[in-house]
Amino acid sequence: MNLHRPNANECLETKNRSRDVAPQSGICSRCIDGCKGNCDLFRATFRGRELLYPQPFGSITAGADKDYPVDYSHLNIMGYAMGAKGIEADPDQATFPNVDTETSFGIKDPVKMRVPIFTGALGSTDIARKNWKHFAVGAAISGITLVCGENVCGIDPELEFNRDGKVSKSPEMDRRIREYRRFHEGYGDILVQMNVEDTRNGVAEYVIDKLGVETIELKWGQGAKCIGGEIKVNSIERAIELKKRGYIVTPDPEDPAHQASFKAGPLKQFERHSRLGFIDQEGFMKEVERLRRLGAKRVTLKTGAYPMRELAMAIRWSSDAGIDLLTIDGAPGGTGMSPWRMMCEWGIPSIYLHSMAYELCDRLAQRGKPVPHIAFAGGFSSEDHVFKALALGAPYCKAVCMGRALMIPGMVGKNTERWLRGEDGGLPATVSRFGATKEEIFMSYEVLKEKYGAEVTAELPLGAIGIYSAVDKIKVGLQQIMAGSRNWEVRYISRDDIFALTEECARVTGIPYVMDAYRDQALAIIDA
Repeated sequence: MNLHRPNANECLETKNRSRDVAPQSGICSRCIDGCKGNCDLFRATFRGRELLYPQPFGSITAGADKDYPVDYSHLNIMGYAMGAKGIEADPDQATFPNVDTETSFGIKDPVKMRVPIFTGALGSTDIARKNWKHFAVGAAISGITLVCGENVCGIDPELEFNRDGKVSKSPEMDRRIREYRRFHEGYGDILVQMNVEDTRNGVAEYVIDKLGVETIELKWGQGAKCIGGEIKVNSIERAIELKKRGYIVTPDPEDPAHQASFKAGPLKQFERHSRLGFIDQEGFMKEVERLRRLGAKRVTLKTGAYPMRELAMAIRWSSDAGIDLLTIDGAPGGTGMSPWRMMCEWGIPSIYLHSMAYELCDRLAQRGKPVPHIAFAGGFSSEDHVFKALALGAPYCKAVCMGRALMIPGMVGKNTERWLRGEDGGLPATVSRFGATKEEIFMSYEVLKEKYGAEVTAELPLGAIGIYSAVDKIKVGLQQIMAGSRNWEVRYISRDDIFALTEECARVTGIPYVMDAYRDQALAIIDA
């Protein structure tokens, strides 16, 4: 395993003074009285709870860097020299550009996507709010699904409630739905996620009735943390407002001591936390039915890196309730708002969790029960990851949920707009090497101009064009891998198309070890 330093990390802007550290604690092997820092404990001396989170909070996304004993890199992809599934085995027909990467999820009213990927939940974080137009338009023009995460209504500064204490107006939620739909072309959908506070505030009623949202996602958790969503606020007035809206706000902004600390300067931010949800089968079934009565065409569920017991509940209850998509998010993933040590050390890592999911789904199928459509999430970023996840979960896994991998192109594209205007010193060399205009820099610009026309394309946010380009890279890369494994449609990808590089990986996943894969067929050929 790689060197892991649990008391110093660039994500926390900390480091060890000593080149040698105690492996478990991460404390320098020689801690000197008089040291001037800057390990976690040194900085926590002054900043306390601030050191729970990656810094600067709200301006970054973060992904845990723990090196697990087994991960997706311990799987490799099969390539074949014979056969073709989904097309005639003809060199002139079976070319990789002819690979169909479309997928769909949902039971009665399925959602089609041009590529088997979609975004992670982009909720109430500053990262999501500031970049939303780029993310939403980028997902729409790419033909993939976008998940609008929890607490968007709850933190809206212009939020209004009716006499029953339910949401009656949320301009921020209105904006989020509108931005996606403006370029929606029938591929993908916008899902609105619900947590405890969203349910209490009547968010589902609002988005279904007022905004025509068709898909609601219930949330049990995520892969990066085992507590509710959090953000930070820089205003004591805003902190008090959110507390009055029913959120947990720490430290208590109404406490005189904390008010004095904020005024004096050392307390610079307050944290707004969502409540933990608690599940039971009867309550889950009733909530799914309630959402359908409200008019939701589709109900989905996202669950986190919990042990096999909760995973089994998610799968079986989703089967019984006819859930349209179950997203299973493994640790550590990445996020913009999770406690750093929790993200590193909590939860079932993705490949273990997804292997459990396959086993449980297959057992359910063997019992004659319907298996919900599955999506895997948790640290994926490239086309080979997509293929491996679809193969490991085949035939149940229909798509891969990506977080930071789809956010980064949106943020880079957005910043390119600023650099083109001369902000922050103008275009960095890493970008200017491609040209000095957006038409020269973005490979996909002319493709989009041909499709939408020059006037509309000129209005597209560059972050959206960045996401379109990144999705296109994943699509073409996936076409190449699928052609090499002789699968011309996503539905033909199977567990036979991957192999384990280590015996431990084979034991965890149930995928054949490299020295055993296709051994029987090989020996039969030799012995014939």
